[in-house]
Amino acid sequence: MAKFKMFLVMVLSSMTRRKARLFITLLAVAIGATIISGMITVYREVPAQMGRAFRAYGANLLILPAGERDSLPQEEMSKVRKVLAGYEIVGATPFLYDTLAVNKQSVIVGGTDFGELQKVSPYWQIEGAYPAEGQREILLGAEFAQQLGVKVGQTVTLSAGEGKRVSNFTISGIVRTGGKEEQLAYVDLARLQQITEHPGVISLAQLSIVADGEKLDAVTGLIAKDAPEVVPQPVKQIAHAEGTVLGKLQALVFLVTIVVLVLTLICVSTTMMAVVTERRKEIGLKKALGADNRDIVLEFLGNGCLLGAFGGVIGAGLGFLFAQSVSLHVFGRGIEFSPPIAIFSLILSVVVTGLASLVPVRIATQVDPAIVLRGE
Repeated sequence: MAKFKMFLVMVLSSMTRRKARLFITLLAVAIGATIISGMITVYREVPAQMGRAFRAYGANLLILPAGERDSLPQEEMSKVRKVLAGYEIVGATPFLYDTLAVNKQSVIVGGTDFGELQKVSPYWQIEGAYPAEGQREILLGAEFAQQLGVKVGQTVTLSAGEGKRVSNFTISGIVRTGGKEEQLAYVDLARLQQITEHPGVISLAQLSIVADGEKLDAVTGLIAKDAPEVVPQPVKQIAHAEGTVLGKLQALVFLVTIVVLVLTLICVSTTMMAVVTERRKEIGLKKALGADNRDIVLEFLGNGCLLGAFGGVIGAGLGFLFAQSVSLHVFGRGIEFSPPIAIFSLILSVVVTGLASLVPVRIATQVDPAIVLRGE
């Protein structure tokens, strides 16, 4: 124990002898450790954070009626939700579609839960507002509204066909998506079920789940097994695009991490080489007084590893703050501190600085005391 204390004092004394060089080296290691720790955290968090961001592009799973049926009981969605209990569901939007007449013009009307719709399809651009729950309000597609020649705030008539009761609805908003939604009209699900006399029935449901392609396939299998009355159908385009983008982002983060590791290694190695050059006479004197190569190796490796430990501690904390800042500014969500990543970053910093010290240590052991003491 006393020997270890003496060794530690010797290493610390050697490090603090040139404070400016110590500060520069420690700063380099700390910056490297900060970026590495931050990048590892980002690498780990990217799939979850990007998965949530991708949910803004719409549903990635459809729930359709099984067999030849064109509708399914709304209660089946309870079974689907039970199957998905272990997954993060961003939203689950039920839809009932039927052909009705708006201002005596035939159009497909969709009944839905507008609260869930906003979670699943946040990309819908609304001029005005979504229909309020319990109100006789209707959302028209931009193309259909143009055909009718109507605007937000005006009243239209809605009926299920000849001889059916006609109801007045106020246009709460006009939707633009760049897709087929612009040709349709939308009302509250319960209201459409009442008009079409189809209580408790839906045509399909759109789900947005935080899951990559593999997990989505697993989810599809579970639903098919535990809810045989429905047919789950993953939206492959979104799942494939998500997997491709995530793969490229993770590859980029990994590449940046490797570059930072190499730069840190070069910086520490260069600094240690300068230290060896400056202390050449001191090393020669120590050898002349009986110090062997093992003592020299331990001292310089101790220098490097201790710098790595100090820099790693600083870098682990700053790395988390760096990753937190990236997550908040890019994804709008915070992340949790991960002790395993902090420990890994600390160990990696020690290993990198230790490896960076190997070449300088080798040079130090080759110092010939006789030549040095002669002043050559």
